[in-house]
Amino acid sequence: MPHSPYSCVLWDVDGTIIDASVGILRRLNVALTHFGRPAPTREELVHWIGPPMFQSFQDQAGMTPEESREAVTFYRTLGKADGYTTDVATYPGVTDLIHELAAAGIPQATASSKPEIQVDALVDHFGLRPSFLTTVGATPDESTLASKTDIVAEALRRLRELGADTSRPVLIGDRHHDVEGGKANGVPVIFVEWGFSNSHEGDEAEFRVTTVAELRALLLG
Repeated sequence: MPHSPYSCVLWDVDGTIIDASVGILRRLNVALTHFGRPAPTREELVHWIGPPMFQSFQDQAGMTPEESREAVTFYRTLGKADGYTTDVATYPGVTDLIHELAAAGIPQATASSKPEIQVDALVDHFGLRPSFLTTVGATPDESTLASKTDIVAEALRRLRELGADTSRPVLIGDRHHDVEGGKANGVPVIFVEWGFSNSHEGDEAEFRVTTVAELRALLLG
């Protein structure tokens, strides 16, 4: 059986496991137009995918916190109408690796800034539920539990509560928020370069990978 140097694995979702860019761009176009703001181009999606939407509407669209809350509510209504699994795909090979880690007995959890209800829908849709010990995402308001630092801490807490060994954790992600959230919790980060990021965002990560094969080699030797 393959052996891992890590006692548990935490996964970011958007840009790491899931490519949801098609639906996100369409919903952002509708939402921002609705609020009289310019719609982003596909190239500008790098600024939107990864951080909490509550923050992105402020940082990218110049909204006040109150306007941002209203925009998030509108955006999530669009997502619910679409169905959380519409226009989403997994990155090739990632789900196979998740199943392989589970078969090797390594506890896994999501640590996503997406609302947890959406994370759960995606995990179920792609048949990943048996491979995750717990799934952690943001609270519905996306402000009570939203920062990657807090989400990583919550994922570790839930894993411990379920009896998992969290003494040698690792976080896999594609944005600087993952790197920062990992560091804040003393968790090393493997930065994947197939997501939505600028290359410099992974500069502070412990490892960088460009393929699932490279990621597998780090996780399972």
